[in-house]
Amino acid sequence: MQQEIEQIQAIYNTIVEFFVTYSFQLVGALIIFLIGSIVANKLSRMVLALCEKKELDITLSRFISSFVKIIILVGVAIIALGKIGISVTPFVAAIGALSLGAGLAVQGLLSNYGAGLNIIITRPFVVGDTIKVQGETGLVDEVHLAYTVLRDEDDVRITIPNRHIVGEIIHNSAENMLAETTVGVSYDSDPQQVIGILKKVLEQQGVSSNREPLIGIDNFGDSSINFGVRFWVPTQSFHETRFKVNNAIFEALRQAGITIPFPQREVRMLGEKH
Repeated sequence: MQQEIEQIQAIYNTIVEFFVTYSFQLVGALIIFLIGSIVANKLSRMVLALCEKKELDITLSRFISSFVKIIILVGVAIIALGKIGISVTPFVAAIGALSLGAGLAVQGLLSNYGAGLNIIITRPFVVGDTIKVQGETGLVDEVHLAYTVLRDEDDVRITIPNRHIVGEIIHNSAENMLAETTVGVSYDSDPQQVIGILKKVLEQQGVSSNREPLIGIDNFGDSSINFGVRFWVPTQSFHETRFKVNNAIFEALRQAGITIPFPQREVRMLGEKH
């Protein structure tokens, strides 16, 4: 019992001696850290405001702002620890070893962040663009450091890790998508009349006017002249607009008396020789 009391007394004396010896250093370190935190927050907000003023991407702006804040806080922490006589060299070595192990454990996550930073800096696409990557197509809704979110016409959110985007072939068609269809008419039809009808239908259905629709004879079928129609529509109403255009084309050709022929085959019966 006496030995335990002596140990407790020794610990108490050590703590008292530490605070008596380093009390001013502790107060100074605390003040330094508090001032550093205030400065870090203010500089972080200033950097964010400057980036927004320069109209940088919001994700990149926030990343730069957070990075500046972390760097300042780390520097202030090193100064504060040195104030109370604690060397940061062993901590740096330990952090280096832990970083190596953590890097191997979460290399997939880190590669996503690295790819996200690459996307934010190089800007192969921005929010509002229509992209096709890894077989997925949609409107870019959000760009984060770890992943990118697409949204399709059915309001489905498609989340793609950024490491699956960087280094891949990306199709970027801004806010529109290309729609294609083929219309077959009889050989006795006037091609110029058909093209005029198709152009008028596209104008009435409100397809994108940023790019001129392409209409022309695509090929000559067995029973029809096949016209190719290529036009751009907003991504968020791609299928809706395409269906409306097809219905309008059918109705316009019918009203103009232009026939869309059935496929035809000629069959000849050969008699047997006796």
